[in-house]
Order: sequence, then structure tokens, then C-alpha cells
Amino acid sequence: MRARPALRRIHLWLGWLVGVPILFWTASGLFMVARPIDEVRGTALRNPAPPVSARAVRLPDLAGRKVKTLSVEMQLGRPLWIASFVDGSAARADAATGAWLPQVAEPEARAIARAAYAPSSPIAGTLRTPADKPPIDLRRPRPAWQVSFADATHLYVDADTGAVLALRTGQWRWYDWMWGLHIMDLQERENTSHALLILFAALAFIATLLGLVLLPLASRRR
Repeated sequence: MRARPALRRIHLWLGWLVGVPILFWTASGLFMVARPIDEVRGTALRNPAPPVSARAVRLPDLAGRKVKTLSVEMQLGRPLWIASFVDGSAARADAATGAWLPQVAEPEARAIARAAYAPSSPIAGTLRTPADKPPIDLRRPRPAWQVSFADATHLYVDADTGAVLALRTGQWRWYDWMWGLHIMDLQERENTSHALLILFAALAFIATLLGLVLLPLASRRR
């Protein structure tokens, strides 16, 4: 069959071209499925939120601001209003008096993180992170305190509300890096539909299809 040599050459070159991406996809996929996702997320490492205990509450003065959500949560033993607004901002207020509270300071952020984190690993450091440049393992446009524990876990506390935004273990960060490798987006690790990924996926599909076509032809020749 005259087309066979041409198909074999195309298949060979495609194999060389997509071999490395396929190796990365397989290795990163293997890493991601090797551990239970709850273990990666550190679900068991977070203490459950305490039940709300408040006999009487007073609404804060919203002053005409458009509220998206408003809830009462316990924070370091006291009930607080947690308000998020339509413009993307957020704040907290004392549930008993309705008075708005200032942003979370570093000592309070450490105390909130310590109360939320179940293991006894000591706190190794804190870092204030801005909303416009959140860390790669947070990826949420919120001002936050990054509280680092000695076991390489990062716990993020919202600087406006004191809410725990995320818990990121060292294992989670490796998983996240492998996910970025898997989708060929190591910068943002969010884009699953970009030109480079689509191109290599299409080439891998064509190479696989050619291999399936050539397989019976090679068997018939032998």
C-alpha cells in the first residue's frame, strides 16, 4: 500500500512532537490520582466551625450599601456579623452592638488561624497579601493574612472579615503545580482551554488515530 510509508513517517514525527506533552500529562495525572482529594485539601485538618451563640443581635448600620450576604458567625468566642457587599468589599461588625470593627490585625489573624487549624504544629510566620496580587495558592481577590505553620501548611485569613478563606497543605501546592502542568498553564493554573493545550491535544489524537490505522496494516504485512 503506497500510503503506508507516508502514514508511518507522519506518525513517527507526530510521536516525537507530542511525546513530551503526553509524558507530562501521564505523570501529572498519575500524581493527582495517587492521593485521595480530601487528604490533598486537608479537610480533616480544619476544626469545625463553632455553633453560633448569641441571645440578642443588633443589625449594623448599612448606610444604604447594597448587601450581597449577611450572616452571623462565631469568631474567637464572640458572634460577629460578616457582610459582603455588591461592590466586592466585605466587613465585620459586633453582633451584640452592631458596631463595625476594624480590619484584622496580625495577632488576631494568628489567633484565628490557630483556632481553625487542628494539628498542633507551631506557627512559623505571617504575611499580609493584597487583594490585587493574591498568592498563587489562594487565587482569590481578597486582602488576607497568610499564616504559615511549621508543617508547610498555609492558612489564609480574610483581612476584612476574619473568615478563613483557604487551607493549603504542602501536598496541595504540589497537586496544584501538577494540575498547572497537566493543563499547560503554570502561571495562572486556571485556563483549561488555550491554544497550546488544544493544539497538542489535537496532535496527540491524530497520532493515536494514525497508530490505530497502521496497526492492522503492519499485522497484515507480517
